Amino acid sequence: MAESNVLQSQRKTRQSMMNQLHRHEEKLEGFDDFTLASSWERFISEIEAVCRLWLADGPKNLLDKGADCLGSPNHLYKVKFELKCGTKCYCIEYYFEINSKDKVVEWNDDLHNLQLYFGVKEFLVIAPISASGVVLDAPEASKLLSAVAIALSNCGSTWPAFVPVHDPSRKAYIGIQNMGTLFTRRFEADHIGSQVPIRLMHLEGLYELFVSKFAFSTVDLSTNFFNVHFTMKLTYRTPPRNEDDDIQGGEFEVTEAEGNSESNTRNKTQWDDDCPWTEWYSAEDPVKGFELIAMWSSRSVESSLDMAELENASSHEAKKWLLLPMLTPNLNSDPKGNVVGFASQLRLLVSALELSFKAQFMEDFLSGENPGSENLKPSAATPPPTVVDRVLKDLFHEGELISNYAKAEQKNSRVIKGAPLESLFAQFCLHSLWFGNCHIRAIALLWIEFVREVRWCWEESQPLPRMLTNGVIDLSTCLIHQKLQMLALCIAKKLNNHHGSETPEEISSVKPENMVASEDVDPPNRLRRGSAGVVGSTMLLKSNQRLHAPYTQDAPIMTEDMHEERLHALEAFGNTFSFSAQLERDVLSLDMSAFKAANPEAIFEDFIRWHSPGDWEDDRTELNDKSRDQNDWPPRGKLSERMSGGGNSWRQIWNDSPPLAASEQKPLLDPNREGEKILHYLETLRPHNLLEQMVCTAFRASADSLNQTSFGDLKQMAMKVEQLYLTMASSLKPLQTNHLTEKGEFIDDLKRLCLVFEHIEKLLILAASIHRKLLHAPRLSKAIFGDYFDFYVPRMGTSSIGNGNEKEFNKRQAVTMSEREVVANMFTVPTANQSWRKVLSMGNLLNGHEPILREIIFTVNDSIYGARGYHQEIETHRMYICGTSNDLRVALSVTSCD
Repeated sequence: MAESNVLQSQRKTRQSMMNQLHRHEEKLEGFDDFTLASSWERFISEIEAVCRLWLADGPKNLLDKGADCLGSPNHLYKVKFELKCGTKCYCIEYYFEINSKDKVVEWNDDLHNLQLYFGVKEFLVIAPISASGVVLDAPEASKLLSAVAIALSNCGSTWPAFVPVHDPSRKAYIGIQNMGTLFTRRFEADHIGSQVPIRLMHLEGLYELFVSKFAFSTVDLSTNFFNVHFTMKLTYRTPPRNEDDDIQGGEFEVTEAEGNSESNTRNKTQWDDDCPWTEWYSAEDPVKGFELIAMWSSRSVESSLDMAELENASSHEAKKWLLLPMLTPNLNSDPKGNVVGFASQLRLLVSALELSFKAQFMEDFLSGENPGSENLKPSAATPPPTVVDRVLKDLFHEGELISNYAKAEQKNSRVIKGAPLESLFAQFCLHSLWFGNCHIRAIALLWIEFVREVRWCWEESQPLPRMLTNGVIDLSTCLIHQKLQMLALCIAKKLNNHHGSETPEEISSVKPENMVASEDVDPPNRLRRGSAGVVGSTMLLKSNQRLHAPYTQDAPIMTEDMHEERLHALEAFGNTFSFSAQLERDVLSLDMSAFKAANPEAIFEDFIRWHSPGDWEDDRTELNDKSRDQNDWPPRGKLSERMSGGGNSWRQIWNDSPPLAASEQKPLLDPNREGEKILHYLETLRPHNLLEQMVCTAFRASADSLNQTSFGDLKQMAMKVEQLYLTMASSLKPLQTNHLTEKGEFIDDLKRLCLVFEHIEKLLILAASIHRKLLHAPRLSKAIFGDYFDFYVPRMGTSSIGNGNEKEFNKRQAVTMSEREVVANMFTVPTANQSWRKVLSMGNLLNGHEPILREIIFTVNDSIYGARGYHQEIETHRMYICGTSNDLRVALSVTSCD
């Protein structure tokens, strides 16, 4: 479809130009031009007509008429027209810029080859429409160039024109430019593909090659002086990284552990050994190295000796350094390729979620009779027992003791209803991503073994690894994590209660200090049981005794589903209570029983004064404690209106509550019963319910892992990571609220989320690589990453980032003088082990490394004097030289008087 649109656009452009040519001919109606006798002359006339139209339109109008942009920031555009001469067809192209300077800037990265070769701004190229696109016959090339020159002369145009010649691989051209009535400029470009003469590998020989183009052949070039302008651009590439370099300490990147002797002596085998994702996979280094461009400003040289000195000069003498990271092609490849990372495995987990709705129990996926098994690929084999054992060992027997989950969380992490990164279930989910390539059968096998191991911990009263037992259930997490938290607490209570063997009477018998005789009380209520001590100087209302605070049971610990069950049960109880929703009727009753046991003479009003002092109105609130008489008894006051009303529920509960110390009460949490209920939940969990919680947790844990990456002060990366969490929270919300309606549409949303995750993961790994390689040049690190970020982000909305037609990232960043030493240190001096390095031959070395490319521009000017004192300074000769020790390209332009 895209090619069809392009062809239609080209036909419309050609038709428009033909119409303009016809209108031009109509102006000459009635005039027969008998001078156009041959087809070649008619060919010249047609070229002239096309060029006149382009000249008349000008760049801005041509742009409005659909000129093709070559994708350069310098805004180089192109229009073209097809011509025919006899049986041969040609294409003439006009290259132009918009709002650019009159003079071409040397060493601009955005220059067209012909602009760089010859220093021209706008130009024409005429070439045959053929497979090669070049003119192989020399007479034909000269004749074609002459035709264009005549046409341009007739138009009064000074555009240079070029014809590609020779073999296409040589990228050779001949060209001509009419510079008015006095001068003509001729161009020629070619290259030597192999066996470059040794003298042309060095600046002396290249200088003499240029001088030979205008000096007399009898002149000794090594002893004569010529005023030649010279500028140079050298491109260096950091040496490739290999294991030998690592062992010898030749790694060019600087790590943040540089000051640590242990880190320095450890032999690294991977660039990302200390990165957070390496626990799960090893990422290919996105930065293969750096290209450094050193540019010398224009200067005058007079002899070969000057050039010899320049070849031995340090690269630090260059006026400008530019740095470009050499990036792996995977950064611009299709995300659905072979790149392995969290995103690729999350995509597999989403596919497993899609299949999880086809069975009732996880065991069904391990059976051949499962209705969903026909959707599994033959390669979806479960891993061997040794792999299962290794995973279980890591989860349960090598699990770390966790004191706090928050340190591994990003501030928006808790918005996603998963499990904390360091928790048992989160680690299970991360292992599942890589276990058996994360297909549903492998997940089923690992889950069954996981639950068996959890049951073993329960039955043997072994603490659950990676789980906190701080008495709090985090209701912002997924239900499986809550259940495991509850189970860990139940195991802890079993251990504290000596495996649950004590009865309430046995527990109470080991606390004699809490059983104190109360004065003036008849047995058997005389004993004060479960007292935690007196409450200041507070006295009971009906007994001249101190008020004692009781020991009470902790508030009930509940998971999310238990809260829902309690709320349903409270609907029948009514809304008569104004206390907190977590304090239910049975908790209040137990607190009242404990208070009665600690204060046998207490009445309801005493309990209110201790438990809810806001509901007791003291008649002497205006008096401070010091002004009160200690013998002023009984205390005077009254219940609040809320508590004194008829039919008050609190008073009813008080009347029904027997005096029982906390040690005598029935526990609010029966660890044996709750533990078995949790195991039953885990063992009978529906596959889709498991996978839904796994997806949320895996996304959150993967992001939390990547979020621990050190990438310096790269604000764009921090912003993207924060946006990722918000995007995940929004995309995963249907799973978190159990409102999964359109399954197919939701699965597509999750796959799109995987694509977003892929982009962020790539950017973050790149940020880490650039940061550690330029650790001591933070400004340069931020600038380079910012350049790539601006290049990459506009492509994140597409399903495929790169293709053959898109421009590669090539923006170079200027290196300041203070940063040059850091960059130079990346070019480590070759070691004795690196015997594979080729023999150095070109000169201009940087820490022993020759440039991979050397580009030079020689120019010479001359003053032209004419009649009546006419004087003009013109560039008579220009030579662009580009090459290495085995490849040399030369482009020469010569200006002469016609």
